[in-house]
Amino acid sequence: MKKKFQYNGIIAPLNISNIDTDVIIPKQFLQKNDKKGFGKYLFNDWRYLDSNNKIINPSFILNKKEFQNSKILLTKENFGCGSSREHAPWSLLDFGFHTIIASSYADIFYSNAINNKLLLITLEKVIINKLFCIVNKYPGISCNINLISKKIKINNKFFSFNLNKEIINFIVNDLDQIDLTMKHSKKIYMFEKTYFNFF
Repeated sequence: MKKKFQYNGIIAPLNISNIDTDVIIPKQFLQKNDKKGFGKYLFNDWRYLDSNNKIINPSFILNKKEFQNSKILLTKENFGCGSSREHAPWSLLDFGFHTIIASSYADIFYSNAINNKLLLITLEKVIINKLFCIVNKYPGISCNINLISKKIKINNKFFSFNLNKEIINFIVNDLDQIDLTMKHSKKIYMFEKTYFNFF
């Protein structure tokens, strides 16, 4: 598997705080455990003006032509608050997003997103506001995210971010919780051997 250390894409600006998981993927669509197929319901109540999903809301950012192929979502604090549904990161990934940039995330959403290889970048509010200024000035602008240098490049400007090395390793090497557990297989074996011999 080729390791991916750089992420690129158009940034969609969603300048709203406290976006909860029921907004990200409304509860009526949580009818299966397959990760695929939830993208069409992402931000459903904001993307459509009717209950039959036939009348598109032209003012919603993801319905605008310049943002329809966005791969990076720029938003504000406490993204993913509310219920713990794992369908929220599933819907974002299935829609086409690979990265979220915000000033903070709800804890359970953060864990669910990382476990599903959705890259979450946390920046200070002042930097988030600078990014909004750039994206609003240049709608449809792309950026580059480098996990080695831990920098975002946009409009010839660089913004640094912090990301735990273990999370980078987890995402880059496409690991899961079982993989992480099996890295300690020797210790597990020794524990089991000692534990069962004791009894």
